[in-house]
Amino acid sequence: MINVIASITVKPSHLKEFIEIFKANIPNVLAEDGCIEYAATVDFKTGLPIQVMDENVVTIIEKWESYEHLQAHFVVPHMVEYKAKVEDMVEGLSLKVLESV
Repeated sequence: MINVIASITVKPSHLKEFIEIFKANIPNVLAEDGCIEYAATVDFKTGLPIQVMDENVVTIIEKWESYEHLQAHFVVPHMVEYKAKVEDMVEGLSLKVLESV
């Protein structure tokens, strides 16, 4: 199993619209072969001193059966369409692809 954490920094003026577009695509992604989990999350204020908060970051939590399934995910038509819709809303992206030890 492959775990993915994608942190997407969204322009503040587009955060609500970005989340709406992302959520509309979730059923498409969950229907992909090999997708186990796919969800958007935002920071939850806890007051913990070690927590780093950023209200403009949407963190995507993903689980895939294999790296090959993840690779296929990047090029399916609904993801190409999603990327085109949000391209001008995004300021930055970081990706962590993880496996269990």
